[in-house]
Amino acid sequence: MPETAAGLAAALAGLPDPRARRGVRHRLAVVVTAAVCAVVAGYRSYTSIAEWVADVPAATALALGIAPDRRPSEAMIRRLLQALEPEQLTRAIGVWLTARSATAPSTARRAIAVDGKTLRGSRTTDTAARHVLAACDQATGVVLASTDVDGKTNEITRFAPLLDQIGDLHDTVITADALHCQRDHVAYLAERGAHWILTVKANQPSLHAQLAGLPWQAVPDAARDTDRGHGRREIRTCKILTVSTGIDFPHAAQALQVRRRRRRLDQPKRFTTETVYAITDIRVHQAKPTQLAGWIRDHWSIENKVHWVRDVTYDEDRSQIRTGTGPEVMAALRNAAIGALRLTGVTNIAAANRHHARDSTRPLALLGIT
Repeated sequence: MPETAAGLAAALAGLPDPRARRGVRHRLAVVVTAAVCAVVAGYRSYTSIAEWVADVPAATALALGIAPDRRPSEAMIRRLLQALEPEQLTRAIGVWLTARSATAPSTARRAIAVDGKTLRGSRTTDTAARHVLAACDQATGVVLASTDVDGKTNEITRFAPLLDQIGDLHDTVITADALHCQRDHVAYLAERGAHWILTVKANQPSLHAQLAGLPWQAVPDAARDTDRGHGRREIRTCKILTVSTGIDFPHAAQALQVRRRRRRLDQPKRFTTETVYAITDIRVHQAKPTQLAGWIRDHWSIENKVHWVRDVTYDEDRSQIRTGTGPEVMAALRNAAIGALRLTGVTNIAAANRHHARDSTRPLALLGIT
């Protein structure tokens, strides 16, 4: 078995199997691996995953560890996936994908974006939609950890439990939106040896007013870049000020002002301008202005590289999977497929799905199974 396949099998082997031991015909790692292969090929539901497993040639089934004359049924796949622990599954897949991405040493500091997503398709007449908080590697787009945010709490209380799933955060930069601009969060990150960049908005009115009142007009642009995508063009500028006094937030070393000027490509004369403020504990000598601007920009990587793809390509918001942990587990499988494809340099996930759907051996090759 190739090293990459062994790494995936080893990662999944540690997952607790929720089934009774008696009568288990298909190992958990085999079923989950087959499900990831189907999702790589663009399949979205339990039924379609089971159809992919049923239709693959005998040689492909054997390579997966499935007997061609005894393949897992839709009912078996459904019952297993909706009973799995999604946090453990996400962590296992994240460890495997991270190991695959670490083929060469990197001198760049790791940055992790923390962001939440509502699984709108999981809403029923009696229950609210599930909400998941995730931590995503900015450079690779790999989801490293996730945690469920149930109706009795919110993202703020799940911030530390989410990052507790990631072993070493020393010298890692954590980026998060304004909801997580909390004193308890920066105290936690200081204990873990991590740095942070936090957006500041109206939920912190006093801090926001302090940042807006700084002499930004006298500060030159420290970084500037232009981007085109999703039918629009955006120009971003970033100004940075060292904070010595007057900012009431622990460990804050620098303040940032980011201005985004956008226009739709079909409306070239209409611009919208947005000004966003942020603070960081990173000092002047610890990172260049372009690095700070890049981390702020790439914070939205979890939205662009993962959440947007799950909504548009996999149509997640209209998924009818609602029972047990099914919504969160399917989100983890989609993250696994997207992450594996991103690591090969894929930028168009929909085209990659079609490519892998045309030949059942291609998803196996992507996962290192031959």
